[in-house]
Amino acid sequence: MDRLRALALMPVLALAHARGFLFVWVPVFIGVGVGLWFSLPQEPVFWHYACLVAAVLLGIIIHRRGPELAQPFVVVMICVILGMLAAGARAHLVNAPILGFRYYGAVEGRIVSIDRSQSDMMRLTLDRVVLERTSPSRTPERVRISLHGQQGFVALEPGQRVIATAHLSAPEGPVEPGAFDFRRMAFFDRLGAVGYTRVPVLLLEPPASGAQWVNRFRAKLRAAVEAELPGDPGAFAAALVTGDRAGMSREAQENLRAANLSHLLAISGLHMALLTGFIFATLRYGLALVPPLALRVQSKKVAAGLALLAGAAYLALSGGNVATERAFVMVAVMLGAVLFDRRALSIRSVALAACVLLLMQPETLLEPGFQMSFAATVALIAGYSALRGQGRRLPFWVAPLATVVFTSLLAGLATAPVAAAHFNRVAGYGLAANVLAVPVMGFAVMPAAVLAGVLAPLGLEGPALWVMGKGTAWILSVAEMVAGWEGAVRAVPSPPWQVLPILALGALWLVLWRGRVRFFGLAPMAFAFVLWSQTERPPLLISADGGLIGLQTSMGRVLSAPKGAGFTARQWLENDGDLADQEQTALRNGFEGEARMRRFSFGGWRLAQVKGKGAEGRVEEACLDADLIIVARKTTVPAPEGCQVIDSDKLRATGPLALWAQADGSLHAVPTKTQSRLWTSYERSAAFTLYLPNSTQ
Repeated sequence: MDRLRALALMPVLALAHARGFLFVWVPVFIGVGVGLWFSLPQEPVFWHYACLVAAVLLGIIIHRRGPELAQPFVVVMICVILGMLAAGARAHLVNAPILGFRYYGAVEGRIVSIDRSQSDMMRLTLDRVVLERTSPSRTPERVRISLHGQQGFVALEPGQRVIATAHLSAPEGPVEPGAFDFRRMAFFDRLGAVGYTRVPVLLLEPPASGAQWVNRFRAKLRAAVEAELPGDPGAFAAALVTGDRAGMSREAQENLRAANLSHLLAISGLHMALLTGFIFATLRYGLALVPPLALRVQSKKVAAGLALLAGAAYLALSGGNVATERAFVMVAVMLGAVLFDRRALSIRSVALAACVLLLMQPETLLEPGFQMSFAATVALIAGYSALRGQGRRLPFWVAPLATVVFTSLLAGLATAPVAAAHFNRVAGYGLAANVLAVPVMGFAVMPAAVLAGVLAPLGLEGPALWVMGKGTAWILSVAEMVAGWEGAVRAVPSPPWQVLPILALGALWLVLWRGRVRFFGLAPMAFAFVLWSQTERPPLLISADGGLIGLQTSMGRVLSAPKGAGFTARQWLENDGDLADQEQTALRNGFEGEARMRRFSFGGWRLAQVKGKGAEGRVEEACLDADLIIVARKTTVPAPEGCQVIDSDKLRATGPLALWAQADGSLHAVPTKTQSRLWTSYERSAAFTLYLPNSTQ
């Protein structure tokens, strides 16, 4: 009995002995709380949060007065609850109206930002929105409009008040069960409607004095850089300085993505680190060259303080997106460590930065930028810490190349599973591309950008911009070359939702724990990859309006239409790990009949899709030799006996459907609308089963 008690106490005693380095686990358990909150099927109400607050207060009392061996478990509970409370508070703080109907009419608002959509269309984000025949209480705080048709009659810039006749609707939810939820992301950006216009945008008022001055300055700076450096190299340089990619061609962006160099385009940790690191090193060693100053001031702290101010200015200039905010917090923590005589780069510093971000913006936990940024940073710190003191130093002429290769390898291995899970792509030659491009970014492009900013007030920025342009041109040429290699891009299917959490927890255990026990983290990591390899995609998918159907066959997924519902089609194919486009998949065998009535078989069922004008009137005809009809319209006439119908009304309640054939001949339908949260504005829907008319069920 005593032996069993001793064995049971061993983990508790191990935690007690490890208290000195357990802080690095605080953001992990805060993240667990955030993840639990987002996974809730129903929106918590006041008394739920009151109970959580009471539990935190009770935990604090136990932590202060309870037994020492219980303290680590109490801290874990407090961290998980804090993550849930932070997510709930953030959701209610950003809560804003979401358009509850399809709108067509005048849209008036102030331009906040200008960018490009995935289809390479110019896109405006507007605030201070006014919609005709819509009360302010129902009007979204922000809307985003893609510009189609003939434009260019107004030189658009942030701060202008404009008007256009546009189609608007609420941001779309997932295109299939478990897929990316754009509606949730838009909710936290306070984006309540998206749409398009086919008529020219008209100017109502010029920018007010001082209004949107940062965004206006960014736009002018981008225009100035692109005027000095034409083409994609100049647009790339402008994107590095301002975060505005509107000038870059879609081809250049695709090449960067295929070569695993798109992280160089997004202002994130690398750019912030290169910028502040260059300024820190220049100031520190520059002050050291002036003996009177070097003897009287702490050059290291002065350099850290000024580098921090430069980072803050870069954050404001870049537009303050989430990735840049995350990078600035990490840099601020590290430079703050220098100011307070702590180690600038350590796991504890990264943990503190993660705590700040998770408590301020909990929704970032679900975003690939957060996951990839921290995965790369933790892997690099752990990797270089493991190498510290190992063997002799490399020759000076080998060390820089070895450092770049090792850094790219570590960061690539750490971020590859996350990137593959979110983007369904693996860049086969990403290491080679990064080895060729990252040194140019670090030693030429970013230093030249800093020098250009310093010399611009004197009108002497030309040479620095020339160097920057040559560097960006080299990076784009590397991307184009690598993207053209055979096998440069491999598609992978989306994993089950459990894969990334299991993989992350296993990797964190491997990196953060100490001693041989850390290697137990390899087991959940291996299990996650096995689970991923067993991924089974939905064999039949139905879009939100019934207008597009995706049937899985031996040739891959075949789509019922070559055009229409392009975003849905693209997402389905990407989640399948299929590189074909919608037109190609529509040519595969699987559907028969004309576009208005497509027939196919699935799981022993005869199915038909009816759409287009007069669809309701063709339901009876379709039912003559079909067991289940999908109608892209609302039906009011009962279907003939022995024929079942899924119409737009049913789909409005369930969202897109995934159907699975069962062994008993039934079809199990899994809906997408499984949560009733602040960003959904609809009731939850449950899975249901369809049975053939002659079934005994």
